[in-house]
Amino acid sequence: MDSSRSTGDYKRDLGRRGEGIATTYLQQQGYIILARNWRCPAGELDIVARDGEKLAFIEVRTRRGDRFGTPEESITPAKQARLVELAQTYLQEACLTDQDWRIDVVAVEMDPLGRLKRLNLIRNAVWAQPD
Repeated sequence: MDSSRSTGDYKRDLGRRGEGIATTYLQQQGYIILARNWRCPAGELDIVARDGEKLAFIEVRTRRGDRFGTPEESITPAKQARLVELAQTYLQEACLTDQDWRIDVVAVEMDPLGRLKRLNLIRNAVWAQPD
């Protein structure tokens, strides 16, 4: 890591790179990207996309190394609840409350040189969606 750059810059750049890789992969899988980095007061959705008839809210988790666990392991119950809240906010703001939807996760692992090591798409990663 460049010593003139802060840890926050490094993490942000790594996250952006992971989101770019995930977006390309999702498009190759047939997803239609509707929004990236959608924000509201409650937080941010990394990617909003259409996958067939369903709306997919996609959380991208990017890691370099496994010192802090895998990208998949970073989706805590609190993060899952936040994703559901953000998805419901998006649906309300877009007047799509009757739309079928789900939350997917794209886990991206990079090697120490910054090359893609592993990508894992998990459809329906968050099952508990309150009524």
